[in-house]
Amino acid sequence: LSFLQERLRYVLVLLLLLPGTDSFYVPGVAPINFHRNDPVEIKAVKLTSSRTQLPYEYYSLPFCQPSQITYKAENLGEVLRGDRIVNTPFQVSMNVEKKCEVLCNFPNKPVVLTVEQSKLIAERIREDYYVHLIADNLPVATRLEFYSNREEEEKKKEKDVQFEHGYRLGFMDGNKFYLHNHLSFILYYHREDVEESQEHTYRVVRFEVIPQSIKLEDLKADEKSMCTLPEATGSAPQEIDPTKENQLLFTYSVHWEESDIKWASRWDTYLTMSDVQIHWFSIINSVVVVFFLSGILSMIIIRTLRKDIANYNKEDDIEDTMEESGWKLVHGDVFRPPQYPMILSSLLGSGIQLFCMILIVIFVAMLGMLSPSSRGALMTTACFLFMFMGVFGGFFAGRLYRTLKGHRWKKGAFCTATLYPGVVFGICFVLNCFIWGKHSSGAVPFPTMVALLCMWFGISLPLVYLGYYFGFRKQPYDNPVRTNQIPRQIPEQRWYMNKFVGILMAGILPFGAMFIELFFIFSAIWENQFYYLFGFLFLVFIILVVSCSQISIVMVYFQLCAEDYRWWWRTFLVSGGSAFYVLIYAVFYFVNKLDIVEFIPSLLYFGYTALMVLSFWLLTGTIGFYAAYMFVRKIYAAVKID
Repeated sequence: LSFLQERLRYVLVLLLLLPGTDSFYVPGVAPINFHRNDPVEIKAVKLTSSRTQLPYEYYSLPFCQPSQITYKAENLGEVLRGDRIVNTPFQVSMNVEKKCEVLCNFPNKPVVLTVEQSKLIAERIREDYYVHLIADNLPVATRLEFYSNREEEEKKKEKDVQFEHGYRLGFMDGNKFYLHNHLSFILYYHREDVEESQEHTYRVVRFEVIPQSIKLEDLKADEKSMCTLPEATGSAPQEIDPTKENQLLFTYSVHWEESDIKWASRWDTYLTMSDVQIHWFSIINSVVVVFFLSGILSMIIIRTLRKDIANYNKEDDIEDTMEESGWKLVHGDVFRPPQYPMILSSLLGSGIQLFCMILIVIFVAMLGMLSPSSRGALMTTACFLFMFMGVFGGFFAGRLYRTLKGHRWKKGAFCTATLYPGVVFGICFVLNCFIWGKHSSGAVPFPTMVALLCMWFGISLPLVYLGYYFGFRKQPYDNPVRTNQIPRQIPEQRWYMNKFVGILMAGILPFGAMFIELFFIFSAIWENQFYYLFGFLFLVFIILVVSCSQISIVMVYFQLCAEDYRWWWRTFLVSGGSAFYVLIYAVFYFVNKLDIVEFIPSLLYFGYTALMVLSFWLLTGTIGFYAAYMFVRKIYAAVKID
């Protein structure tokens, strides 16, 4: 013990001796200090297009290559996103200007693109591809200036500035293709405060680019790889003719500017790309609507229930021979196990697994641990958490399976561990084959796929079995009433008690609470935006849980009042009704917002959308099911039954 105390004291002293820092930095994302003339490495991430949804690696196009190409070791999230971070031949030094320099080594000898390469570049320009570079882990952005709809006088003074991720590969004018072959890098640095005797240190705080297309003849290059940029008015752009060989020069210039932006807030530029005010209004609107509706629902349900319970218990006291009616009538059948209890408990187990994963990921991201600066961290965390949450999924599934009079726990555990993940893996594998066919970097490499399979069968499966074993051994859920031997007949139901009508009615409230957030999430996934508003998302998630639970309780109450006791599966299906609206919204988004025309991008969009809808249905169905189950047990426990 004394040894441990000594060790702790030693660690504390070390921590106290560490130099104080101004800001809180997320682990693994510490600032890099540069001195003047230090090399600032510029790396390429990938090429993306919201029209094709297929990322490609940087050197899939004939750009200038360094003498030795080295790829960065990547985490799981980066690989799944299609990032292939690689070095580039750009030579940039801290606070050293460059007017214009030729990128490939032979200035007198222009780069010759073959017909195939020219065709490929022209195709990528037509498909609206963007190039993504990073310097000191900061992504490059293109500044867009435009006048907002203000008064005429104000227009002259002030332009609105927005930033676009990456830069356009080129542009089209009529049927002609033009390539951006000159890049003007503008890097902003923040000068750090140091003591007088020490040399100044700098930190990179912004990385912008102005891409230009300049014809070979207008770029005058000399022996030393220097070049002269033409006057802005007199230069012609560099055309790429896909029918013949093309000659061109790749050039770049570097300009440094001092900035007041601190290192800790250097990502703000990239994250304030969408209007946050819309967000606030939508969230407040959702909160007010949901809590108002839920207040009304709760009041109605609680008042009606109290009246019901009082009446039922009064009838018992008077020993009235009146015919029972309403939900008390089905007390002998309400806990009768449903059909396919193993599949139901397996799906609910996966729902619990998803719920725990999403809750933890959003919470950790809200604390700033999964910021966009740590690339791929969100996806990696989500994958690992889903695997490790298998123990909770297994526990809840095992206990429910035992409550539903199931006996084959090993088969049940296997079903829980493989049903939902198997569907996800199957769809992803089929989509991956199509992406492979397109030679896109978005295709998951075979070793990564094997690693994911090993995680599934090596981590998730044993943990699900472990949880299932303990859940199955635990006392089953205590049902307050006994089940009759003979099932009672169910009266004919009204049209509005139909399953599909229920799904449509139950989905509106939860979907209405979150559809604005859905727009931002879709933009992040399909239009290469950064999604970072996890505080909002956490709030929306809580609203979703509350609204799903309440809708589910109301629906199960109406069903039992109609003397229909087959509520197990129905509650699970109906509570996931908002997933149906998410599907409709995804189709609307595809038609109105995205410019996708080809078959494979459309297939990818709808394949991934199907996965999202399935996962969302499992999540909301599970929340609704457990809320309804608790409610049913509560109300039958409150009634005196002979």
